[in-house]
Amino acid sequence: MIQLSFKPYILYKKHVFRIAGGARTSTPAVLVRFKYGNLRGYGEASMPPMYGESIKTATAFLNQVDLSSFKDPLNAEEILDYIDKISPGNPAIKAALDIALHDLIGKILNIPTHAYFGLSNKELTTSKTIGIDTPENITKRINEAEKFKVLKIKLGGGNDEAIISTVRKATDKPLYIDANQGWKDRSAALDKIEWLKEQNVVFIEQPLPRKAFDDMQWLATHSPLPIVGDEGIQRHSDLQSASNYYHAINIKLMKSTGLREAYKMATTAKMMGLKVMLGCMSETSCAIAAACQLGALADWIDLDGNLGIKNDPYKAHAVKNGIIYTNNLPGIGLHPPKWKKIRSHEE
Repeated sequence: MIQLSFKPYILYKKHVFRIAGGARTSTPAVLVRFKYGNLRGYGEASMPPMYGESIKTATAFLNQVDLSSFKDPLNAEEILDYIDKISPGNPAIKAALDIALHDLIGKILNIPTHAYFGLSNKELTTSKTIGIDTPENITKRINEAEKFKVLKIKLGGGNDEAIISTVRKATDKPLYIDANQGWKDRSAALDKIEWLKEQNVVFIEQPLPRKAFDDMQWLATHSPLPIVGDEGIQRHSDLQSASNYYHAINIKLMKSTGLREAYKMATTAKMMGLKVMLGCMSETSCAIAAACQLGALADWIDLDGNLGIKNDPYKAHAVKNGIIYTNNLPGIGLHPPKWKKIRSHEE
């Protein structure tokens, strides 16, 4: 029988993280573990407040989970269907259970999770995210990210030109731009995008509010740079009309309910002619290790969430010079953690 245990946890950030929607210094999380015989599978729910989940909601959800009727962990479809139907929403804690199950399955089969999905193992070039901040702090963050080949810059706070000017004084590296729904007027957004195209920008992520459908469709038609859907793309069901508004989608395990749905989203997006970005929240190396297993499906990688926290209880894939070197350990690639030494705590 599969046994479930979990620990509330708080991720403390190395720096204040600011985006168009606000700022924070920590992120609530819940770490989960599946035990099956002498094998363990690990997962994680990271829950930024803007998405509506919390340690309280995650704990309430986990207390409803009863896996006693499932004798075989390899029956992933049935198990994950059951979990998804316990209650609507709750994507992050569902992702934690999905990740733990896939980690366990990989260990049962003695293969890495990417092989379970029929994917190759590859080195992943990840961007390094820099939030909205003062010119001095932005310059400092850029210098700290010297070895990364691509930077992801947060805009949408009203001082976009000043931020880009600061960035360009410090580096000429390619930039991913994330406005986090911060631009409200489509014509002004297009003007900014046309200017950003001359600043060695690769794409624009979620420039307009996710429900501004007419404006997004207009912008996607006129933009000289690819528009990537993030807040506007949560789960597989959102892909039906995605090509009307976006040229690419940002898949995050915490939004999609985990690896099973993320894999379906990525393969469907590619069939639709959409590019795929793999992104993350502030996360430990557990969730990042899981997302890396789908790296072969991605056009762009933004998996640096574990690098920005001070208290990562896990160790997984090595990151050198902005490249994630995915290992071939069974499951998601975690080195065996000391579960008993991870201290549960809440804010």
